[in-house]
Amino acid sequence: MKKKSLLVLVSLFSSILLAQKIEMSESELKTQLDAVLAEGNLLYKYEKATWISTDLAMENQTVKKDYGGFLVYEEQKEIRVIILGKKSQNCIAEYSFESDFSKPKLVTIGSRELSEKEKTLIGVREKILKNVSNKKYEVTVPNGYSPNFVLLPFAEKYKLYIIMGTSQNDVIPFGNDYFFIADKNGKIKNWQKFHSRIIPGYTTFDGNKVTELMHSHLRTTPLITATDICTFMLYAPLYDIDAFSVYSPALGKTMTYSLKDNEITVKER
Repeated sequence: MKKKSLLVLVSLFSSILLAQKIEMSESELKTQLDAVLAEGNLLYKYEKATWISTDLAMENQTVKKDYGGFLVYEEQKEIRVIILGKKSQNCIAEYSFESDFSKPKLVTIGSRELSEKEKTLIGVREKILKNVSNKKYEVTVPNGYSPNFVLLPFAEKYKLYIIMGTSQNDVIPFGNDYFFIADKNGKIKNWQKFHSRIIPGYTTFDGNKVTELMHSHLRTTPLITATDICTFMLYAPLYDIDAFSVYSPALGKTMTYSLKDNEITVKER
């Protein structure tokens, strides 16, 4: 297949281009982007650990037979994925990751009771997901995609991200992503849909290999998002793509994330 550098620009509407810009100093922008990058890296660790752990669980016939879901959480600088039993809600397998997310540093197969922390996280997750199913949040899942849920405790509250995944070939599934903040009882206090729809980042175009992707944001999402970065970190290595960009009409700037450098650079439109 002939390789050719292509820049794919998705969903850049003239009405958005004419929107009034948000004023933000360079230092303020950098501070916010640093926070976005850190959150994106954390989401990636949760999701990558989940990918690897569930694959390993399905390869183990004993674990697979009693597979009843999973829980991911951070503990002492490690990301832990526990596999839950179908009936007893006990842990039947555990996978721990620290710096290498291509494989767990520790695998434990065997049944144990859940810790109080694990029981709390599972309970809160169930409550939040029940509330998220309310029609007012308009959470949708397009055909060919599946939702991934990432629960992050912070302060006395919880953050829940919904990120789309796909098994389709040659697609990086940007968009149709959601962010919720809930209290310890699972009551939703704030929420946002980052992108208005799914934005498939096609990795080939007219028979050519795409080397960089780009999409634009609505004014309500002025920055590149943690979900953008997480999604790209998960899928880009499958297609040998190093960078993607987001154009922000609200800021009049383009933000580019480099996988190789794991950094965000900014330039005027």
